[in-house]
Amino acid sequence: MRFISPAKGELDFEAMMGEIISYIHGLPSSAYKVIIGSDSQVFQGETHFITAVIVHRLGKGARYFYCRRTNRRIRSLRQRIFYETSLSLEVGSMVSRALAAAGLENLKVEIHIDVGTHGETKDLIREVVGMVVGSGFQAKIKPDAFGASTVADKHTK
Repeated sequence: MRFISPAKGELDFEAMMGEIISYIHGLPSSAYKVIIGSDSQVFQGETHFITAVIVHRLGKGARYFYCRRTNRRIRSLRQRIFYETSLSLEVGSMVSRALAAAGLENLKVEIHIDVGTHGETKDLIREVVGMVVGSGFQAKIKPDAFGASTVADKHTK
């Protein structure tokens, strides 16, 4: 899995985690959130999925990384939302394990889901939030899900 950093270019997962851990250790007295969010966009014959990993130094900025996956065209919004959520959970689990291995097991990972109480996705909220919470993560939906609706969305275009 390859991740892209706007500042560092293309990185593998281990290099990305090294950057995240260095960022946290650079100012250890600050509070941090690690956020994972995915979004998708259907193009002509395929669907592009972006998963973003954001490390937010609360009140002092953030860094982010993203990976792109391409799949066959998925027309069903329901199927796309569930796949986006599963991609976020996969990356979230990897990030959580890497943080724990670096002695940062107390740093909780949030999963941002691209669903909200308005629009077509409102009927999916309970199912995907249950999926995330059942996997041991905190779930955020729109308008609080900027990891999916802003950061990941920026790179689906």
